[in-house]
Parts: sequence; structure tokens; C-alpha cells
Amino acid sequence: MNSNEEKLKIFIVEDDVFMQTILKGFLSRVYEITVCSDGIEAMSLLQGGNVPDLIISDLNTPKMGGLELIAQVKASEFFQSIPVMVLSGEDSSDMRIKCLDAGADDYVVKPFNPREVEARIRVILRRVGVTNKL
Repeated sequence: MNSNEEKLKIFIVEDDVFMQTILKGFLSRVYEITVCSDGIEAMSLLQGGNVPDLIISDLNTPKMGGLELIAQVKASEFFQSIPVMVLSGEDSSDMRIKCLDAGADDYVVKPFNPREVEARIRVILRRVGVTNKL
């Protein structure tokens, strides 16, 4: 990979600085990472024309949480094809089902293995057909 233009873009929507650091540190080797502290910031970037290949979102971010972000992304004719992965400390089956039904492509419970998250990202991107950039 010669430059950032060739990297796939991922938004990380997470308000916890520790989690931001772990995810960005691990994933930025392969992906161009943009960190957003909440769903409103992510939607603002999307509406400004900065469109990622994947969104990773926590459920419990201030102003706009992950579930509302999923609903807004999937309701938009422009953004609905962007895959969304949820990373959450919420381990209930009901919440996982709610997120998947809302349009999330995957749900990973914290704490997680960063290598597993990266593998799941590759699976999602392969499934939606954007691996040709890799």
C-alpha cells in the first residue's frame, strides 16, 4: 500500500478515549481511521461527503447512540449500503437482536480481541464487495 488513498476508510464512533486508542492503534496499520465521539459527529461527516467503507460504533455514546446512528444510516438512500459493526459492553441477546434487526452487520461484545474484530471487518468488507481496494 503506497498511500492513504488506497486504504479502506473506517469511522470509529466511540466516546471512550481508551477504546478509541486501542481501535485506532490496531486498525490504522491497514485502514484509514476517523474517530468520532458520537453519532452526531459521524452523521455530520457523512453529510459533508466523507463516506467510509465501514462504521464501527459503540451503542452508548452521548448525543446520539449507536442504535440511532444505525437507524439514520440505514434510512438514508445515500448511506444505507455502508456496513455497520457494533462494539458494546451490552451483552444481552435482546440488544444484539435489536441492533441486527436495525441493520447492523455484526455485533461484538467488549472486551474483545482486536484480531477478531479485524477478522470480522474483513468478512463484512468481503461480503459487501469492497475488498478490491485491499
